[in-house]
Amino acid sequence: MEIRKVGVAGCGLMGSGIAEVAARAGCDVVVREVDPGALEAGRGRIEKSLARAVAKGKLAEAARDDALGRIRFTTLLDDLAGAELVVEAIVESLPAKTELFGHLDGACGAETIFASNTSSLTVTDIAAATSRPDRFVGLHFFNPVPIMKLVEVVRTIATSQETFDAAFAFAKRIGKTPIKARDNSGFVVNLLLVPYMLDAIRQLERGVATVEDIDKGMTLGCGYPMGPFTLCDFVGIDTLHLISEIMFDEYREERYAPPPLLKRLVSMGRFGRKTGKGFYEWTPEGPVPLIV
Repeated sequence: MEIRKVGVAGCGLMGSGIAEVAARAGCDVVVREVDPGALEAGRGRIEKSLARAVAKGKLAEAARDDALGRIRFTTLLDDLAGAELVVEAIVESLPAKTELFGHLDGACGAETIFASNTSSLTVTDIAAATSRPDRFVGLHFFNPVPIMKLVEVVRTIATSQETFDAAFAFAKRIGKTPIKARDNSGFVVNLLLVPYMLDAIRQLERGVATVEDIDKGMTLGCGYPMGPFTLCDFVGIDTLHLISEIMFDEYREERYAPPPLLKRLVSMGRFGRKTGKGFYEWTPEGPVPLIV
């Protein structure tokens, strides 16, 4: 089946990006957020992203207008009922996700495919809340969605071949490069990336080098686009802490356990770029590294 009607549950950073790329690819999109304020913030995020694409010459003004015209914004969950594919992009909480899909399971038709954008929870645990685990798949996008090309397409032990093929084809249709991933916590990218960031924090705790020098070492020595601490601040210290706890609970391996310094930063509300402070203080003059 070719997916042309898409529902997106959540219009935050990830949900708004998913809605945008689907609309730009010609899909009719309904995006739902829990309250009008969050919905308007999501709409503004999409409009700004499209405006940037026009300013950079990557999108024609007519194409921008067409994309916006294909997106309907709502606060009603049942408005997603007519979608051929519903992609969930809400808080990384198993109870919240299972509650959402439990409701959608009764509201959507039997042929609707469900997908979760979870980055660390297992898709199987979420699909278990529905009567259609064979029509449930993981579609893990990366932030910022309009720019990042990768999508991890996650198949559970219950996902049908037809569902997986449809989801894989959808990712290609909206201009992404999909890869196949097994349903383990962290899939491919976070399974390897999270221990890298956590180990950088442990080496900082041990006094191996400073925040700034470890970042310089990995960018200049390994060619990484940004160092591990800059990356932590972009991902979000609180998000990294939550993901590491979920993955440690899954695997019980030390490399996934949140280091004490990560916990202290969360306690202090230093969540990274979004709060202005993390491993760096993000000032107008540039980032100032945390000294420990």
